[in-house]
Amino acid sequence: MWALLSSVALLLVVRSGHALTGRTAFAPAAPLTPRGGTSASVVRRAHVRRGVRMEGETLDQWMTAQNISPSLQSTLTALFAACKEIGYKVRTASCNKISCFNQFGDEQLAVDVLANKILFDQFEACDNIATASSEEEPIEKDVGGRADDVYSVAFDPLDGSSIVDTNFAVGTIFGVWPGTKLTGIKGSEMVAGGLCTYGPRTSMSIAIDGVEGAHEFLLVDDYTGLHGSWVHAATFTAIDSGKLFAPGNLRATQDNPGYNELFNYWLGNKYQLRYTGGMVPDVNQLLIKGKGVYVTPSSPSCPSKLRLLYEVAPLGYLIEKGGGMSSDGEKSVLEIPITTTDVRTQCAYGSEEEVERFNTLVGTKYAAALTPAA
Repeated sequence: MWALLSSVALLLVVRSGHALTGRTAFAPAAPLTPRGGTSASVVRRAHVRRGVRMEGETLDQWMTAQNISPSLQSTLTALFAACKEIGYKVRTASCNKISCFNQFGDEQLAVDVLANKILFDQFEACDNIATASSEEEPIEKDVGGRADDVYSVAFDPLDGSSIVDTNFAVGTIFGVWPGTKLTGIKGSEMVAGGLCTYGPRTSMSIAIDGVEGAHEFLLVDDYTGLHGSWVHAATFTAIDSGKLFAPGNLRATQDNPGYNELFNYWLGNKYQLRYTGGMVPDVNQLLIKGKGVYVTPSSPSCPSKLRLLYEVAPLGYLIEKGGGMSSDGEKSVLEIPITTTDVRTQCAYGSEEEVERFNTLVGTKYAAALTPAA
């Protein structure tokens, strides 16, 4: 009986809309009319995450309500469709480090190669995408978009593919720029950027030019009539200081004294370690939890391997739009010129206080160690 009363009380709190924070959701949307023409109520997700109400519109409804241009809507729809398919493939294939097997035991493409193909297939079918570049194929590739308003997309098809066999969360990272080129640009020129996480849920966190905050969409699997739909779940507008840290490239503490000092600061102040080795979930948690810091510094013996175009800039765009800060040890990662597809950099994401601490202790002393591959 007590459990039932608690559940009723929780539902009333959710429906009342109380305790909304910087990580809020949109109000219920207008009714959805499916293809058959029969009116159906919009999907509503109503549960509490740290006191946040989440009730969502479908992706198409949300993009229309935000007055996103039809050309950008078309581009984003292709991205969401690709990530939906990748999420399904990741869940239904048995993978090792080299290849995957379907339910019949037939060998398939390695999951990162498969993800790469799925994204390119979607982009080649979209008339608003002119150029695409993958971390798997780091060249600017003409994918055929010839509409009046075209975009270029850079992406890491499956970040964390080396840990797929452990069943850890992995994900896709992407950035969208206007026009036909992906070099001679900066991250600050993006019109959209974000990540898709393939974990217990398939979720998309995305930031879009002209739309306040960063936004989470969940792939819905259990709502009648809307199976397989993307539903808006939450809006993120603040990343606060908090004792949560995700330290990448930890070996660099051995010959980067500043990073070693920063790591000891976290330990001495009893920060919570939240690190999986997958950049997508490790960065996405900053939005979900609304606090903390993620860093990947460089050192003479362990230079950062993260590419600006495919990983660092898109995630910097997402975090900054979501109310946080990004840095290469001195300035926002969005201000670093993307001169080639292989520019690499160290990075930090999180609250302003935590990123400023990274700038002070780590800084850019070992930036010279960041040499692109020949």
